[in-house]
Amino acid sequence: MVIVVGVSLALLGGIITWFVVGRDSSSSTCNGLAESERVERSLGAAVQPGMSCAAFGEAIVKATVNGEPGRHSQQQAQALKDVLFAVGFTQPSDFTLDPALRLPLATALADYTADVHEILAALDSKYVVEGDQLAPPWESGGTYHLSVHGDFFRDVVRAISEDPRAYALLRAAETRHVARELAGVPHDAKEASLSLPPTKSARVLGVLDGIAAVAVDRLDEDEARAWRARAVAELERGLAAPAGEGNDPDDRLTAAWLQSFEGTGAEGRFDHLRTQGVDLARIWLKSRNTDEATQESVLAEVEGSALTGFKEIES
Repeated sequence: MVIVVGVSLALLGGIITWFVVGRDSSSSTCNGLAESERVERSLGAAVQPGMSCAAFGEAIVKATVNGEPGRHSQQQAQALKDVLFAVGFTQPSDFTLDPALRLPLATALADYTADVHEILAALDSKYVVEGDQLAPPWESGGTYHLSVHGDFFRDVVRAISEDPRAYALLRAAETRHVARELAGVPHDAKEASLSLPPTKSARVLGVLDGIAAVAVDRLDEDEARAWRARAVAELERGLAAPAGEGNDPDDRLTAAWLQSFEGTGAEGRFDHLRTQGVDLARIWLKSRNTDEATQESVLAEVEGSALTGFKEIES
């Protein structure tokens, strides 16, 4: 009788362990993506039985990104949304990603930078409302957009950023997006129309600064030094070639910032990223021949916004 009870308790303990641990996607191969029926349906033919996690990462990119940068079908946007929810929605904030998933997820997200920008900024009500899991992607500007809940999305980006190459890829994409946003501001813009784009952009860059700080804090001194050096090198490499013909206003803004960034001493270059939002805004305002009083006012707002974004990740 005692033996039977003991076996029963052991079996019960095993069942409980399966529910608590076995169903936690972070504890299984490839973060449980291969076992997600919803993800498998979304990725479609890109998924094959018995795939390695590296192959699954390639399948994610194949199913969510097409040949035209920044343009996506509803099916592609829905596939990426399903992957993001499967990866991070039910996980603790400090979950880790299978290393084979980090760069592919960054590659996919870098092609949805307009959406990443808005989700991290958390200022557009459309992206807040559409962040629910059941809310489908929506069409605007000739492409489909997606949103997810900002709280767990930041955790996903943090988990991706454990790979400095993946972080640099996202940071480079955001840098180019910020340059496009600033270049698109009408020349006669005043007050909020002038200050909101650089302020919002600095907030997102501040969030990315905070995510980098968290990633580095989890490493020992040598690992942290290597992470910072790799991130900076990959960022510089990613921004070296112009996105367009090189003469577009956004390309010139990106190139001007990169030149000033590379002029910083190698040791302090990573820390200099903390001022990227302000530096981009300053270069942009000067290119518009904005008067000094307006520049000072806007830059003060930009600096405060960047700090707010940074502190939100640290808290």
